[in-house]
Amino acid sequence: MDKFIVDSSALITPFRQYYPFDLAGSFWKQMEETLKCEKVILLDVVVSELTRLEDELSDWLKSINDLRVTTVKTPEIIQRYSEVLNYLQESGCYQEAALRSWANMQVADPWLIAAAVETNAVIITDEKSSGPITPGHPSKNAKIPNVAEHFGVQCENLFYFMRKMNIRL
Repeated sequence: MDKFIVDSSALITPFRQYYPFDLAGSFWKQMEETLKCEKVILLDVVVSELTRLEDELSDWLKSINDLRVTTVKTPEIIQRYSEVLNYLQESGCYQEAALRSWANMQVADPWLIAAAVETNAVIITDEKSSGPITPGHPSKNAKIPNVAEHFGVQCENLFYFMRKMNIRL
């Protein structure tokens, strides 16, 4: 059974760019039901990122009854989180700024990768790879797809997720 972990960008981008609530209500109704499925993991740190925005998307998320939210505060996920940060620090592929950014415990990105490794899930994100990153040209920004690839985690976009979950407009 496929499992999916949803990044905040997979909800923020459609909300801001192409599925506003007043024009695509059916999308959001289907997404609400989809987020309740056992196959979908919504991390507490992602919910925190989204609800901090205090906008219509935040209100929508807060209004969902019976939303299943998964905590990152398990020994297994915390161990994987540590491995992700160690990779950023020791690989030589990332500048100190990338590590500082991801070491903020409120930043969901490293938690997404840690939880995906632990649950064998696909990360659904709008974030794009920054291309090849090498120790000779370290990046100041860590991107989910680049770091996830190192850990063998698959990343896909919202349309992939919509197809897998049979969300139709």
